[in-house]
This record gives sequence, C-alpha cells and structure tokens, in this order.
Amino acid sequence: MDWAFIMKTLISACLLGVRCRYDGEHSRDVAAIKQHETDPLISICPEELGDLPTPRPPAEIVGGDGEAVLAGTAKVMTAAGADVTDAYLRGAHETLRVAQSHGATRVILKARSPSCGCGHIYDGTFSGTLTTGDGVTAALLKRHGIDVISR
Repeated sequence: MDWAFIMKTLISACLLGVRCRYDGEHSRDVAAIKQHETDPLISICPEELGDLPTPRPPAEIVGGDGEAVLAGTAKVMTAAGADVTDAYLRGAHETLRVAQSHGATRVILKARSPSCGCGHIYDGTFSGTLTTGDGVTAALLKRHGIDVISR
C-alpha cells in the first residue's frame, strides 16, 4: 500500500474518548472510534492547543461566529464574562499548523463548540440556543481549504 496517498484526517480528541471537553468529560463517538481503527486519524483538541485547561469554564462566541472572531468583530467569552478569544485563536492557528504539517485535507470536529462547531454553534447567550455559523477553528480551517465535518 502506498501510504503517501492515504487521506490524512484530524479529529477532535473528545470524539475518540479523550476527556478534554470544557467539563472534563469526552464526547465519545462510536463511529469515529471505529474509523480510527482503520484510518490514520490525528487526534487534536484546539482548546488545549490554545493553552486552555481541562476542565475550563464554558465559553460561547458573542457577537457573531468564528468568521467574526477571525475578523476581530466578535469575541469568545465564558459564562462568567472572561474574554478567552486569544486562547481560541491560538488553538485554531495551532490546529491549522498541525493539519498543514501532516498534509491533512479533512477534519472531523465536535459539533456546536465555539472552537470546533461546523454549521451550528451556540448563540452566545448560554441558553442552549443554536445559531448558524462555525466555531473559530472550523472557520479558519475552511478558509484554508480543509474539508470540515462535524459530529
């Protein structure tokens, strides 16, 4: 088998059962774990790559989505009002660096997260309400032509 032609994929570590979510838990996804058994998945956690601890306070994007955060017109805030935008930006850029260094063309990210959400994220009110948009990491990866899938 010619390993150079295998599509390399990054995946949110929490989907593989790693306890790296904001609450110290995981989002174990059986389909992702089965895929990891046969495909070369590269495990990442953008929030931890941004130097955020686990566990950490819940955070949501306030004033837009990941594209707006990248443009500097929205922020990632904790429920207590702390601005964690810089950490989310660091994590997104580090995830992009990892993806590019491995030649990854696809990323499987955790749904609804302010970092990883793809298509829908929480609306910034901490009420559990979803809105259309991408998280910071998902938006940055898409900007660079990487296919982003959400689970």
